[in-house]
Amino acid sequence: MNIISFLTKEFRTGNDIGLFLLRLVASMVLLYGHGFEKLMLAFSGQEIHFMNPIGIGATTSFYLSTFAESICAILLAIGLFSRFATLVLTINFIVIFIFHAFIVGDGFSILELRFFYLSSFIALTLLGPGKLSLDYIFFYQKR
Repeated sequence: MNIISFLTKEFRTGNDIGLFLLRLVASMVLLYGHGFEKLMLAFSGQEIHFMNPIGIGATTSFYLSTFAESICAILLAIGLFSRFATLVLTINFIVIFIFHAFIVGDGFSILELRFFYLSSFIALTLLGPGKLSLDYIFFYQKR
């Protein structure tokens, strides 16, 4: 493959590598930055102090957020049940973005990372995990 056809033609392998990198980086950065901390708190037995952005209770909000930012992030990283995981993460970040943008009134410097996560998870929900995933091995390869 020469450079001109690489730049002008569809490159399926490149698409799958790109999806893999987006999936892996978004999920692992989220897991490292937020998920592990919430998981440790959930299993520590300490009292939960968390926001209640949608009126379902602080504890329930915490556990839903913990599920999204840890379990769904792990599922997304390995590419298993990826669309389910990204859908849960998308909903989680819609709530986070709306809460921080319209209720707390944070500026762009705070919203920037939340918007990046949200748009990444929306893109991954729409595009799927690609061939470099367990979803492809278990569910699509046999078709």
